[in-house]
Amino acid sequence: MEAGDEALEMVDSKDLQQQSKALDKLTDHVEDRQLDSSRVQTAMASIYASKEADLQAMRMREKELAAVKINAADIDIIANELEVDKKVAERTLREHKGDAVAAIRHLLN
Repeated sequence: MEAGDEALEMVDSKDLQQQSKALDKLTDHVEDRQLDSSRVQTAMASIYASKEADLQAMRMREKELAAVKINAADIDIIANELEVDKKVAERTLREHKGDAVAAIRHLLN
C-alpha cells in the first residue's frame, strides 16, 4: 500500500500545485485590476479637467463674440440673400468681426 500512498501523494501534490498556480493567477488578476482601477481614476480625472478647460475656453470665446459690434441690416441681408437662418448669419458675422464681405465669402465656400 505504500506505492498507492506515494501515488496518491504525487497526485495530491500535483493537484495542490495546480490549485496554487490557479490561486496565484487569481490574486495577480485582482492586483492588476486594482492597479487598472487607479489608472482609470487618473484618466477620468484628466478627462474631466480637459472637459472643464474646453468649457471655459468656449465660454471665453462666446464672450468675445458677444462683444463684437455688428449691423442688424447686415444680418438681414446675409440671411435673405444666402437663404440661411438669421442665427447663422449673426454668428458668422461675429466670427468675422462684423465684416460682411468676409462673412459672405465664408458662407459661400
